[in-house]
Amino acid sequence: MADDQHEEVSKKVSAEEEIRRGITVMRRVVQGRSRGIILDVCWNNQGQLIEPNGHTLTSFIGALVRNEIPITCDDWRNKELNESKEKIWSEIKRCFNIEEERRGFCMKLAGKLLRGFRTFLSSKFLKDADGNFVDAELPKKYESLISAEEWEAFKSKRQDPVFQRISATNRERASSPAYPYRKGRVGYGRLEQSMLQKEESSETSLPAHVLWKEARVGRSGVPQEEVLHVYQKCEELSQSLSPDDTKGILSRALDVPEYSGRVRGKGFGVTLTSLSIKKGKAPSNRELHARLEAMQAELDALRREREASASTVYRDASDKNSINCTFQPNIPEGISHCQLYLSI
Repeated sequence: MADDQHEEVSKKVSAEEEIRRGITVMRRVVQGRSRGIILDVCWNNQGQLIEPNGHTLTSFIGALVRNEIPITCDDWRNKELNESKEKIWSEIKRCFNIEEERRGFCMKLAGKLLRGFRTFLSSKFLKDADGNFVDAELPKKYESLISAEEWEAFKSKRQDPVFQRISATNRERASSPAYPYRKGRVGYGRLEQSMLQKEESSETSLPAHVLWKEARVGRSGVPQEEVLHVYQKCEELSQSLSPDDTKGILSRALDVPEYSGRVRGKGFGVTLTSLSIKKGKAPSNRELHARLEAMQAELDALRREREASASTVYRDASDKNSINCTFQPNIPEGISHCQLYLSI
């Protein structure tokens, strides 16, 4: 009994230590894990994280990545991060009931959240109201996450002329979008889930242009005229284009290119592969050779079948001919066939 109480106290202390370690370490998740509570997570048929616990897992991954990955990391694919990524994935599995096949999604989400955290730090502490650089001290709030050396390196990177040029270009491009997203932190996956539940629909997904329109409806509940125009154009295109068209209806209506690794109007986590859409591309020489061999084998099989069938017909005809040839009617000598016929 005493041992059980001691173990329970140890778990509680351990959980409290983990909670104090960072700014946001998801108190409910950590304390629940110490009591043996593992949270279930759900995914839609397109591989997106949805409720229940979709938002919780996203926040938990954000807390982990801020604790484990330095803000000076510019390349998420750097192999030096493998050990930290492994730790992040291990912590996720300790708290959530999640399949191994979801690791790729979680790691991509972690990289996205790290980029968002760096952007937040830069915008919040290193820029004034006009967007000019400010040589700020390390915020006390983040001293447990960021070392003084990392902060100085981070500031130095933000002062680099090349970085500033790229940043200015991206900022200008994102400053005045023609069709701004109006659903805040609610991603397309959870938005779609909410729409399907509200409509009590038996469908498992919605067309991209339907989601795109809903994502641009603000608090007024009325979409802008420009958004409706694009939506109506999508509806017209959906009646004429093949479902196998490699360029999405929404991209055609907006007259913009489609990029690899994403599907416009579907949000984070959805790719052409997850939607089972195959990009049209020329087959390789190996694929062409394999196709030719298969076609040749099929042709040879048909030829053999035809020859076997012709041989059977020939044998049948030969048997009939042999019967006709061996049959000799007993006609008296001196009487022709014509005379015999006339006599009948």
